[in-house]
Amino acid sequence: MADDQKFLWIFRCGLKGLCPRCGEGRMFSRWLKIADKCDVCGLDFRFASPDDGPAFFSLCIVAFPLVFLIVWFEVAVSPPFWVHLLTSFPLVSLGCILPLQPIKGWLVASQYVNKAQEAGTEQLWAQLNKTSENEGKSDGS
Repeated sequence: MADDQKFLWIFRCGLKGLCPRCGEGRMFSRWLKIADKCDVCGLDFRFASPDDGPAFFSLCIVAFPLVFLIVWFEVAVSPPFWVHLLTSFPLVSLGCILPLQPIKGWLVASQYVNKAQEAGTEQLWAQLNKTSENEGKSDGS
């Protein structure tokens, strides 16, 4: 797969929360809970370890610019505190929480497509790849 195709595949699967192998099954069983396996192709999601990545990217991409905007608003307009409670707090809260699932999906899809692994997980990757090869042979491929 070419780099631009990889990027589009990772982006599509991550954004929609789809299985990075087949692109059809659901990656999440709940809001941020990764499913045990794909319900379509059977991909075991035990390899997925996005850890704190989604929170980090959400804070860097969303929270930092929003906080800058809120500080600018405070300095320029000096609104009463209740205005910040009605505008700033919900804006930052929702702005950081809503992108968590797409970012987590993007990280999991990136791990799978790029075969990224943590130190000590070589055996798990070998087992996962062996399983996928055996499934392809049993389908007559």
